[in-house]
Amino acid sequence: MPQQDWSKKRERQYEHIKDGLTSRGRKESTAEEIAARTVNKERARAGEAKQASKTSTDDISSGRRGGLRSHSGSAGRTKAQLYAEARHKNIQGRSTMTKAQLAKAVGGR
Repeated sequence: MPQQDWSKKRERQYEHIKDGLTSRGRKESTAEEIAARTVNKERARAGEAKQASKTSTDDISSGRRGGLRSHSGSAGRTKAQLYAEARHKNIQGRSTMTKAQLAKAVGGR
């Protein structure tokens, strides 16, 4: 799916993103779409595109944005995440536990 007006660098970036997504279980078509959108946004931010939306140029970069959104935040895992892990570990009494009790039962990461 690399486009004609992409530089070699952008083609490599596209392949790298697509490969990473497919290795993490995304469908090929979804990975191609996400990779193309990411590369196009980076091109717009760098001034390489003929047209660019305001959000493409004013938003933080894709790499930085993903890094900011990838951590668990100050509160840690949600109660739903802790409950799912407790269910996976077959911890008894999990349905009546509070978030703190679930966190203690499943252990810290």
